[in-house]
Amino acid sequence: MYLVDTNVWLEHLLNQTKAQEAKQFLGAFDSSALFVTDFSLHSLCVILGRHKRFTVLDQFVSDLFINGQVGMRTIRAADTRSVSAAMQSQQLDFDDAYQYVIARRDGLTLVSFDADFDHSDLRRKTLAQVLALLPQQ
Repeated sequence: MYLVDTNVWLEHLLNQTKAQEAKQFLGAFDSSALFVTDFSLHSLCVILGRHKRFTVLDQFVSDLFINGQVGMRTIRAADTRSVSAAMQSQQLDFDDAYQYVIARRDGLTLVSFDADFDHSDLRRKTLAQVLALLPQQ
């Protein structure tokens, strides 16, 4: 079960440099094995809105939650202290600490392009690392 970081979705949605790798990763799994945080979803909505990519946004939400079974994870407001604690103990900014707390809490493997996690005790997996574990087709 994989918690997919915001940057993976963005690469794919905005057709950025690592879009092909992101597309390959996202296509390699049944959507029920993938999770996204509410923070990531809202961040993606803000970014796609700024880029005036409303059709992409609508299709993204439909693909994940209406046609797909991607799970959404959240932190209750009262538990925000755990994010603050992770920011301090793991030297992460808020968005990374949010992902960190949910991945830890829910026992999910964090998949990200963000090397900031590499100095935390969580250790993210790159898309290539996860794909290398799959049986060859």
